[in-house]
Amino acid sequence: MTMQNLHLTEAPAAYACMLVRRPADEAFRAFADPALTSRFWYSASTGPMTAGAGLRWEWETYGVCIEVSVREVEAGRLIRFDWGDRERPTTVELRFTPRSADTTFVEVTETGFHGSGDEAVRWLNDTVGGFTTVLCSMKALLEHGVELGAVPDHHPA
Repeated sequence: MTMQNLHLTEAPAAYACMLVRRPADEAFRAFADPALTSRFWYSASTGPMTAGAGLRWEWETYGVCIEVSVREVEAGRLIRFDWGDRERPTTVELRFTPRSADTTFVEVTETGFHGSGDEAVRWLNDTVGGFTTVLCSMKALLEHGVELGAVPDHHPA
């Protein structure tokens, strides 16, 4: 296989999605309320996802923490936040679209990647895999009451 002249023609965006058989307000709350989110994603947060909040999330398994700046929140519909490198953060958008009274389509998009094309591809690959794991874990918790532990197992030591 040759890799001749591979060039990006637009800014890359990572995207993951999942249908969740729960009302949009419940799916939204799963990400907005750290008491729920810590059961399937990070292990600790300094507070809920509210517009203008500056948060710190921790993943104890990995010994990692990250600063989060919540840009926008529309209850039951949208959460938008920046995270990562303080100088050049990426932006994550969580959208919650009702499909019926008890079913929600949850979409995660992350933009603002930087670095070389190779670095962006690695970052995108890891991001899509990570958010897919998070969405599957959230789905298992909301639909079946099961805490998968998939996020801590995603990159075992």
